[in-house]
Amino acid sequence: MVSTRKLVGMAAAAALIFTATACSSSTSSGASGNCVVGVSWNNYQEERWAKWDEPAIKAALTKAGCSYISNDAKSSTDTQLSNVDALINQGAKVVIILAQDGTAIEPAVKKALDAKVPVIAYDRLIEDPGAFYITFDNVLVGKMQATAVLAAKSSGNFVIIKGNKADANADFLRQGMVEAGVPAVGATDPSGKINIVGETYTDNWDPATAQTEMESFLTKNSNKVDAVISENDGMAGGVVAALQSQGMAGTVPVSGQDGDAAALNRIALGTQTVDVWKDARMLGDGAGQIAAELAKGTTLDKITTDKYGNSAIFKSPGGNSLNSILLTPQAITKDNLQIVLDAGWIDKATLCKDVAAGAVKGC
Repeated sequence: MVSTRKLVGMAAAAALIFTATACSSSTSSGASGNCVVGVSWNNYQEERWAKWDEPAIKAALTKAGCSYISNDAKSSTDTQLSNVDALINQGAKVVIILAQDGTAIEPAVKKALDAKVPVIAYDRLIEDPGAFYITFDNVLVGKMQATAVLAAKSSGNFVIIKGNKADANADFLRQGMVEAGVPAVGATDPSGKINIVGETYTDNWDPATAQTEMESFLTKNSNKVDAVISENDGMAGGVVAALQSQGMAGTVPVSGQDGDAAALNRIALGTQTVDVWKDARMLGDGAGQIAAELAKGTTLDKITTDKYGNSAIFKSPGGNSLNSILLTPQAITKDNLQIVLDAGWIDKATLCKDVAAGAVKGC
């Protein structure tokens, strides 16, 4: 498998801060002036985009003297293609794209780049060396998920619930699982300890679909499932619901990622084992600041941050070299829930809902 983490000069994760000189533009809201940044959301209905990512992007742009415009593709690849055009027509000088499909979006990216409009691939890979790629280290996320599940259950029948097939992150996460000791797709564990009895991609990372998938795997295996590696929190919720219906929730380790409030509560309750937290405030802040730099003419290879230095080169599965910044995630388990409380990511009442006092640290 092609390595996805050939990166140079990355430091430990911390708040993503660099000095972004204000663009030469009006600071009024809307698509006015020369520092207008457009964001194409793939599906704005997902919890984190409105709650964390968008406010951080907006704050960084405002600080840099830029304005913000956006639209929502509502999980449609065709709509997103036209949405990118619409942002440029509205005056966007830089476009941040959260791709529904990293391949299908390429014509819109090429069109933007041909029009001298820089593109930021936000959170999800776009296979174009002309785009700047900012995300968390998704291979590491998958490794953290599998490591925590394996610490709870080192052998037995495993189910793997992957995300959307068109999203490169699904395969990056799966690669990380292999690094942690989970057999690769189609491979057999030479030690005989891990038997993968179910594995599937999940359209649009949909929780309801994940629940149906998990129910099917439970039926197929007569409930003989010992662990589930779910690639995100929404799908983990579907997995836990399927386990609950069989009286198995809390006895089968389950993973997730994103730091969703419901998932962190499941960590406290004991029905989810690990939630790999990616502080979306860092990602949004970084993307906003990078967009402001690009809008004023900074080239991709000159993007710098106080914490990370120059952008690194990311070698993609498609053989492209992209200027990129990968942020480091944090695995959250019942033993370190205080981290998300101290960060103000979640309040104690939400985290500890229905949790017996003193059952876990932080509650």
